[in-house]
Formats: sequence, C-alpha cells, structure tokens
Amino acid sequence: MLKAEFPRNCWYVAAWSHELDEGPLGRTILGEPLVLWCDGQGHPVALADRCCHRGAPLSMGRCVDGRLQCMYHGLKFDQSGHCIEMPGQDQVPRKARVRAYPLVQRGQWLWVWMGEPERAREADIPHTPWLDAERWPYRPGYYHYQAPAELINDNLLDFSHLSYVHEGTLGGSEAIAGTRPQVTPLPHGLRIERRVEGVPPAPNITRFTSVRGTVNRWFSYDFLLPGVLLMEFCTEPTDGGEPLMQYTCQAVTPETPHTAHYFFMGTRDFALADPAVTEAIYEGLVTAFEEDRLIIEAQYRALREQGDFAPVATVADQALIQFRRLVEQRVAEDSAKS
Repeated sequence: MLKAEFPRNCWYVAAWSHELDEGPLGRTILGEPLVLWCDGQGHPVALADRCCHRGAPLSMGRCVDGRLQCMYHGLKFDQSGHCIEMPGQDQVPRKARVRAYPLVQRGQWLWVWMGEPERAREADIPHTPWLDAERWPYRPGYYHYQAPAELINDNLLDFSHLSYVHEGTLGGSEAIAGTRPQVTPLPHGLRIERRVEGVPPAPNITRFTSVRGTVNRWFSYDFLLPGVLLMEFCTEPTDGGEPLMQYTCQAVTPETPHTAHYFFMGTRDFALADPAVTEAIYEGLVTAFEEDRLIIEAQYRALREQGDFAPVATVADQALIQFRRLVEQRVAEDSAKS
C-alpha cells in the first residue's frame, strides 16, 4: 500500500526561517541529513550534515565570520560547501568539501531542492502569498510525524474526515463528508473544491467570532507536488452576515520512509490587528492537527502490524488516488532522466 519513493527534483519546505535564529539546524529530508544555517549576510544555506574530515555532524557546529565551523576539529566551510580553513595547515585539499543544496527563502519558508542542482528553477516554487507576515498575521506551526508523508497527504486530500476526526474543531457537521468534492487537474497537482450549505459553523470559528446559527461553507485549495496545500475557505452566515475568509499554507516533507515534517499556518481577512484572534486561530489549528496526528500515527502502526493490507476505495478517495499517480509519474521521470 505504501511506497518509500519520493520525487527528488522538487522544492521541499525544509524549515521556518526563524528556526535558524539560534544557529545551525540539523534536519533530515528524503533520508538525507542536512544542516541549515545563515551566512554573514543572513542568507540561508543548506549543506550535507557531515564533515568531510571525520564525518561529524556539522549541525553541532557554529557560525564564525559567515562560515560554518565543525566543532570536532575546527574545519570551516563556505556557502558552496568548500572547506576554506583547516587548523594547523596552510593548504586545503581540493576534495575537502561537502555537498551544497539549493535553498531559497519565500516568505518565512525555506525551500530546499533535493535533486539535480542544474534542474532547480526558483520559478517552480509554489506561490504562497499568505506567508507574507507583514500583511497577514499568523503564528508558524510545525509537527514531527511518526508516520509516512504519504498518509499525511492522503489526509489532506480528503476533507470528508473533518466530519469525524474534527467534529469539535474544524468540522461540526456530517454534511461535509456527505458532499462530494470537485477535483480539477493542475499542471503540478490538483484543485479540490467542496461546498456545504445550511450547516452549523465550525466550532473553532465560534470561539473567536460572533457567528452563530447556520452558515454556508466552502473550501477551495490547490494541492501541489510534492505535498503543498494552499487553501482559502469561507464561512458565510445564511442570515446575510458578512462572509469570513480564512487562508492556510501547509506543507508535508518526508524525513524518512517512516517519518515526516509538517509545516502549517493560518490567517484571515478580518480582525487583522487583533493578536488575540491570531492566537486563537493558531491554538485552534494546533488542537485540530493534533487530532490528525493521533489518528494518522495510529493508522500507520496498524498498517505495519497487519502486514499485507488491501484498502477498499470509496468515492472520497478520488483526489488522493490521482495525487499518488502524480507522485509516481514524477518519481518515474526522475529515474528516466538520471
């Protein structure tokens, strides 16, 4: 059922930019240990997290004069991964280097390219307007999953689970599960839309707005390779009240075949100057995504214990089936060009 192959010639979210504020950060992506750090101009850098001398993790090092220093024997590396200083000797061997990975900051996300460097095009990074923190207030969120990225993607591609997993947070109505989504192919992913009418508002939104009674709710999001969700969703009171728009960016990045990184944020077009609303949205998402984590990790434990398992498809699986095919196609393209 599960595949451990990931497309490599893609941009993956590696970290929030603030995670580098305290110094070098070690993070494994697609099974490869990386060290993320900032050079002397504040530009983020990604290198293989292994010193070329004795293999010690560079993430245990420190930044000195815009260079990354290994704290085992003091070697210093520049942004390209070349060793530029070895204590005790004047000449540095030309082969003294570690792999550098293309790394780009967009908003507060750091995107890393894990494939062939010559194929990395910054124009292919998904547009994430709501990560502009000066315009859209939000608190950044992160989860580490003891489950494969594939299962998290499945969860995000099928919102029928909102009716049950998130009954007391993001759901609030079985009508969500009872409404079929519209799925539209995109060049690098899918667009998924769902509308439900005359239902209670999500419990989360009643905690920081005056919305009560029945509402119309619609969700529209793009789910893009390799696992990026960009969504806008609306709560429209049926009594003619002002519609409330909310927005979210989420990204799933495989760590290993069995674990994953999950980055998320949420914002809105109302009460932008109210920090209490920003906090309430963040806390609501944390509560809801903890509900996701618990069931997905339990699902993965069950799948591993059961061994051979053949899932029975439902109409709600349309998007996740199509997305899995897109992933398989991209993996095949990578293999054909390597």
